[in-house]
Amino acid sequence: MKKLHVSATVNGEPTEFLCEPQQTLLDVLRDELNLTGTKEGCGSGDCGACSVILDGRVVCSCLVLAAEAEGSSITTVEGLAQGDVLHPLQRKFLEHAALQCGFCTPGILVAAKALLDRNPNPTEAELRFGLAGNLCRCTGYDKIIRAVLDAAAEMRGENAA
Repeated sequence: MKKLHVSATVNGEPTEFLCEPQQTLLDVLRDELNLTGTKEGCGSGDCGACSVILDGRVVCSCLVLAAEAEGSSITTVEGLAQGDVLHPLQRKFLEHAALQCGFCTPGILVAAKALLDRNPNPTEAELRFGLAGNLCRCTGYDKIIRAVLDAAAEMRGENAA
């Protein structure tokens, strides 16, 4: 089968790759581009572990064909930090101990960033609704919610509690 040539912007960098027509964006990110922060949990779009931002929208990369990313902008968890400087969401997850095994964390961080890009001051209910597509089997979600709300306050320039 002939491979397809795809050009996209990945984490702010122009990127080109070859993929099989049936290859998912998740597989290309992990296997071709070595961006292994994006995880495969369920393979059916139910857990959110593979969440990435595709042209400003959170998508499950296990459900997107890599060829569909032609001309798109993709942000993975690796694209959140600026060099060695963690994104406020990443720092707050550490400060609040908002992770345990860490498997779901990349998808939750990406989904939280997309939510805060759209709504920099979400209520707790809006945040819980916005992250409902991301499942975590280890935490009770409260630390995750507190971490995201704290990061949002910091990003707005407020002194969060």
